Amino acid sequence: MTQMNWLVVYPEILLLIAACVVALVDLGVTEPRRRLTFWLTQASLAGVAVMHALALKSGLGTEGAAASVYAMQGLVVSDPMGHLLALCAALAMMLTIAYAQPYNGPRELLKGEFFTLSMFVLLGISVMISANNFLVIYVGLELMSLSLYALAALRRDHGVSTEAAMKYFVLGALASGFLLYGMSMMYGATGSLQIDEVFDVISKGGVNPTVLTFGVVFIVAGLAFKLGVVPFHMWVPDVYQGTPTSVTLLISGAPKLAAFAITLRLLVEGLSGLAQDWQEMLIVLSVLSMALGNLAAVAQTNLKRMLAYSAIAQLGFMLLGFTPTVIQGDTASAANGYSSALFYIITYVMTTLATFGLIMFLSRQGFESEEVSDLAGLARRNPWLAGVMTVLMFSLAGVPPMVGFYAKFAVVQALVSTNVAGYIVLAIVAVLLSLIGAFYYLRIVKVMFFDPPKDATPVASQGGVGVLLACNGAAALLLGLLPDGLMGLCRDVILAALAG
Repeated sequence: MTQMNWLVVYPEILLLIAACVVALVDLGVTEPRRRLTFWLTQASLAGVAVMHALALKSGLGTEGAAASVYAMQGLVVSDPMGHLLALCAALAMMLTIAYAQPYNGPRELLKGEFFTLSMFVLLGISVMISANNFLVIYVGLELMSLSLYALAALRRDHGVSTEAAMKYFVLGALASGFLLYGMSMMYGATGSLQIDEVFDVISKGGVNPTVLTFGVVFIVAGLAFKLGVVPFHMWVPDVYQGTPTSVTLLISGAPKLAAFAITLRLLVEGLSGLAQDWQEMLIVLSVLSMALGNLAAVAQTNLKRMLAYSAIAQLGFMLLGFTPTVIQGDTASAANGYSSALFYIITYVMTTLATFGLIMFLSRQGFESEEVSDLAGLARRNPWLAGVMTVLMFSLAGVPPMVGFYAKFAVVQALVSTNVAGYIVLAIVAVLLSLIGAFYYLRIVKVMFFDPPKDATPVASQGGVGVLLACNGAAALLLGLLPDGLMGLCRDVILAALAG
């Protein structure tokens, strides 16, 4: 169903207006902690989250009607999957800003630019998630990326941060070029920029297969960079380590949801007729990412760098959810893989938010809690924080009953349920590589509980942020014990997207 109704994009319109209002209001804010700017930003993001939650409920509750609505002359699509991802992205951005507030103050990063650029990052994410056109995806990607580049360089007087920002910018521009070139080849082959129209043209055949294959290669390369998987991972460790932790959290959190969205929009909704080509590429990217990410993380002593290699391995595992589905040919089997990947990326982002939030919580003026050794003896200094970190590390390692275990189990189950020998071998490889990853996650727990502390001073629980960390950690446990609700929601929105 196609509409000219601009109200389909009302959350994005609200976000744009709110970002401009925050930028103008902040000009008159003189209070060092910028509480007015903080609360205005959080209220705006909460409003956007509520809009997407209501739209998600409405989209899934409309029986007998099309769950997907195409609007703005077909440039955007409003569907339950998009609203779920946009809702999670808004909540992730709210948590990111809340965790960053006490961290940014002593480091002279608590500026209006941080709040405004964060909102523009979310706006770019929202545009990418709702896009049904190659150029709209690219516009959203550039809005998000340029805002992140500026945030990475926000600490202008810090040499390491400046270097990380330059690497991020140069490699990001290269990846954007790959993606744009691949899209241009698809347009040349199919004569359309609309994702649904490209799907129709490819399914009918008669298109030059060589041009299509090259287009797929460039598109997958661009997507692989945005996901941060091997061999397009070279920016991830340096940027994670070099940027302030609050910016690292911005890069590692909500943008991963957008990368998942455009991967599914482009490859599944637009290029499923070329699945054999991109499926084999994703398998290679996935195995290489899990192998290199886990092996490299074992050797790291810097906590942020270790989590960067961990992210490479985790997202490689997530890509497995895209690999077993197309061969089956039926919607139910396809939804099994895609929904497991969606569940995986949502829960991974949730766990990452708390992990970097806790690192910022332990940092103080003149001290960055970025080395693994900085966590030594944390159980003696603050048992509560050590318990939260243990839950998070167990979840990332895939230890039951944490949500990370169920996320990995769902992806492996999607592979095994195909009854294809190659996919069963792939599942075994994924499990074995995850065992390597468990080593460095459990090392963090060992350091916290068994190593003597460098500083015996107790770590004070800082009110609201401490409560948020506790809730975030509890969610990683509760969703592992009761995963059916979120998993069922992921499956419903994927089925709606495939049917739309």
